[in-house]
Amino acid sequence: MQWIALSLPPTPNGTPPPSDALAGLATWALQFTPRVAIVDEAVLLEVEASLRLFGGRRALHDRIAAEVTGLGCTAIAWAPNSLAALACARGGIVNGLRLPLPDLLDALPFKVLSATTPCRLTLAQLGCHTLGDVRRLPRGGIGRRFGQTLLAGLDQAYGLRPEAHEWVQLPATFRARLELMSRVETAPALLFGARRLLMQLCGWLAARRAGITTFTLRWAHDAMRTRDAGEGGALRVRTAQPMRNIEHLCCLLAEHLARVVLQAPVGELEITADHVVPLHEPNASLLPDPRSDGESLTLALERVAARLGPDRVLRPVLVEDRRLEWAQRWQAAALPLPRARVAPPELAQPTFVLPTPLRLQVRNHRPLYRGPLALLTGPQRIEGGWWHCEGGTAAQHSQLVLRDYWVALSEHAGVLWVYQQRLAGDDIAWYLHGFFA
Repeated sequence: MQWIALSLPPTPNGTPPPSDALAGLATWALQFTPRVAIVDEAVLLEVEASLRLFGGRRALHDRIAAEVTGLGCTAIAWAPNSLAALACARGGIVNGLRLPLPDLLDALPFKVLSATTPCRLTLAQLGCHTLGDVRRLPRGGIGRRFGQTLLAGLDQAYGLRPEAHEWVQLPATFRARLELMSRVETAPALLFGARRLLMQLCGWLAARRAGITTFTLRWAHDAMRTRDAGEGGALRVRTAQPMRNIEHLCCLLAEHLARVVLQAPVGELEITADHVVPLHEPNASLLPDPRSDGESLTLALERVAARLGPDRVLRPVLVEDRRLEWAQRWQAAALPLPRARVAPPELAQPTFVLPTPLRLQVRNHRPLYRGPLALLTGPQRIEGGWWHCEGGTAAQHSQLVLRDYWVALSEHAGVLWVYQQRLAGDDIAWYLHGFFA
């Protein structure tokens, strides 16, 4: 397993970070994995199943590290389990996967483990400084003196006992607030705090695979305000199309804030999502995307063919032929595509086609493939290839087909594409030609 710990700093007076900040960070983290939990001053993410989706561990780490600082996170760490990741974040270790877990944790101060909090003074008086020192104490004595909580925390951190977390649930609606660290007297200066709320909004939208078309920024005036200033104000922002791009939303909000005049200093912000619609991002492609650099696929293939040679860059083209084996052919990519008018098949076509049809056994006039086959639909007669026979070679004569195709059902193999071959002078034979997905 691989876990990430995102730690928030304590408040200036030493108290834990506010719950709103932790909830906002957890909501943002749900775009990477549904397994997100809040433990003490940190948000923990189990990302083992998400690594391939986001391009691997390094790519995911770089993306999270680049974005999470805007949410107030001051420490990020990786480890094989959640408590170890949290201990690494507290100990200033980013990569907790580079060493065996016992060697890594034994060198850390024992204060990085929350289970040691009630007994830190006693452990220090016993001469313990690191988690390794605590582990070397007799387990029976630890259990009698400190209870089972400390032993359970040690075992979970070292991967000897399973962990249990209460996962953060993605809220159905979005509403986030932020208490500003100082009073803001000009509207454009509100963008600094609003950006953090917008990042939470974009993370919530990514987790829902949705985009925003309307959101509202509200602000509350400071308690030290004039009587006629009111409690606060609001600004509704609309987008031309659904989106969740943080930079565009910030630029759009900045343009609106430039025309706002605050009636009093502001001490608190709130953003709500008013209109949310599904937003499905296009799949990435191995080939050049014309929307990204303006180069079409045809131009890209021309460049590759010029570099490798025209005979080494091929593409499939459809052919006006009812025989499935000859319904497409490969031609040089530099050649223009033929204008083939291929009529839709009368019978369903299989998803996977065998390169060479497999002859089937027959029992009581019924074809067998992992048991008797039940013929569902058909027949569809396909005749073709006669134009190859006159004056042609033996290989060309073999391209003549006279087949009746059926969609068949096998109890163990699913839906199949079979045909019955009827050629003069030959016995009636059944062949398997393809599988339906």
